[in-house]
Amino acid sequence: MFEQLLTILNSNLYALVGYLSDANQRIYYGYLLSTLVLTIPVYFFYHHVDSSKNHTSKKTAAGFIGFLFPKRIWLAKSAKHDYGLWIINRFIRALIFAPIIVAMVPIAIGFSDWLSSWFGDISPLTKDRSTIIFFFTLLLFIIDDLTRFILHFLLHKVPILWDFHKVHHSATVLTPFTIYRSHPIESYFYACRMAIAQGIAVGIAYYLFGPRISMMDIAGANIFVFLFNLMGANLRHSHVWLSWGNKLENLFISPAQHQIHHSDNPLHFDKNLGSALAIWDKLFGTLVKASTINYKAGERLQFGVGGGDKGHPRLIDLYLLPFKQNFERIRNRLPTQLTRTKMKHE
Repeated sequence: MFEQLLTILNSNLYALVGYLSDANQRIYYGYLLSTLVLTIPVYFFYHHVDSSKNHTSKKTAAGFIGFLFPKRIWLAKSAKHDYGLWIINRFIRALIFAPIIVAMVPIAIGFSDWLSSWFGDISPLTKDRSTIIFFFTLLLFIIDDLTRFILHFLLHKVPILWDFHKVHHSATVLTPFTIYRSHPIESYFYACRMAIAQGIAVGIAYYLFGPRISMMDIAGANIFVFLFNLMGANLRHSHVWLSWGNKLENLFISPAQHQIHHSDNPLHFDKNLGSALAIWDKLFGTLVKASTINYKAGERLQFGVGGGDKGHPRLIDLYLLPFKQNFERIRNRLPTQLTRTKMKHE
């Protein structure tokens, strides 16, 4: 038994290190390097040094490092919780949830059979391999992004789910590791969502084109996901403000827009729920553009749950409080997360 646990420990520690070389992970070294490149013009051309706290307003390489890695953020209690969750959750998933994740293959087969039963069998629409690969890759990207939005929407709107998602929003500072700040229950939902999204995409593509389907990828990641992550995905959870402008933010969620999503201002609650595409937020009326924040005039966001919520002061609270809050909600028959949503209208 001890040897098995030791094997699991070693394999998962190795897997954590492997995140840097896995293009399906947000902290993949390629995405981190692109983030670094995108941050350079932000610092040298858009970031204003506070002369009251600095001896000089001159931009320097040393100043850039300080801008990128301020101790008040990277060593904050909230950030340390992010690091802890990143490590601990990896072991929880391996020990508990990995064996019971919804499987993609039966979903793909079942969905393809369902299409056949409703619309009848058809001949492959095309045998051109390039067309099939492009269509399947794009379809997978769109379905994956849509299902992310739907689940994220439910996590905000369904009270018992919000109690778990609130762990992510309790971050008071943002770093690239905040992406891993999630309760294991939420992580399980997202893992099942991924299997469902992939199953639906494969089922549709199999029905339309037959078994000759494959994904266009870079380093094993969907090419569209790879390109989006290169465009500063790690800045979504950071103190670096990067807007893409109003026109582009009608189509894609910029890093600045996602920071608005984390704002503790009631005006920003449940906004910018999309992952990559902004079209879902536009359809649901939840899209907020970065231009609503006058960043050049010194306006800044504060992050956290808001609504008078005291947050999760200890690492153990991040794991146990959602269950306690669920129990109290059910016992007291609380219908909605009134504390957070009512403030929007007050």
